[in-house]
Amino acid sequence: MSYKDRDNPVRAVLFDVDGTLADTERDGHRLAFNAAFKELGLDWEWDVELYGELLAITGGKERIRHYMEKYVPAELNRAELDNWIAGLHKAKTRHYVALLERGETPLRPGVARLIRQLREAKIKIAIATTTTPENVTSLLKSTLGEDSPGWFDVIGAGDIVPGKKPEPDIYHWVLEQLGLPAEQCIAVEDSENGLRASLAAGLDTVVTVNEYTRPQDFTGAAVVLSDLGEPTRPFIVFEGDTGGGGWVDIELLARLKAQRGIFTD
Repeated sequence: MSYKDRDNPVRAVLFDVDGTLADTERDGHRLAFNAAFKELGLDWEWDVELYGELLAITGGKERIRHYMEKYVPAELNRAELDNWIAGLHKAKTRHYVALLERGETPLRPGVARLIRQLREAKIKIAIATTTTPENVTSLLKSTLGEDSPGWFDVIGAGDIVPGKKPEPDIYHWVLEQLGLPAEQCIAVEDSENGLRASLAAGLDTVVTVNEYTRPQDFTGAAVVLSDLGEPTRPFIVFEGDTGGGGWVDIELLARLKAQRGIFTD
């Protein structure tokens, strides 16, 4: 039965940011990290392959520490290491925001269309990410417009929870702020860590892969797609059943809920 015949089972859609809303990792965050390293006089260089490896670690400050532990352990002897890492990450964020403000990071296919459709249907939309709040708002403003952060009912970002993905903390926090049970929501993610976090929070999840995440394990996802698709540029289905559709819209989200046993007669 179509959601048009009864109440839509999807009350909110929770979006990850990096790699999900936009391909920000390889040509965004990576470049910003390298610019920050140069600014602080470090001879570190994160190339495309190395950064793909480092993405297994969620969170920018955590990624820096992991790199130091594995590749430059002598640097761990710096005085007030935590503060130093936080300062380095702050410089990285500044470079990343400047990159976004230049308009060099477009949204992935289907993202703007789906967000607008959800707003028109009065379905809540939220952000659930471990990237900084500055990164989130800068990306939204540079792609959707100056007022777009206000479109989201909840923006969960940064260090507001102790556990980074794959821990489900950020999703639990966002769901609490929304005042909705996980059973009435869907997450959109791009990585195995993100999927593990959303599943642990009880969320059905649509995965849209990118260059870095395509080989990862997405067991448990409702569907795994190349992107959210557009009527003029349908997505590629890697796993799951979309019922023949070529782009993610409210109808498809409701159908995925139905397939996973949310509708009861």
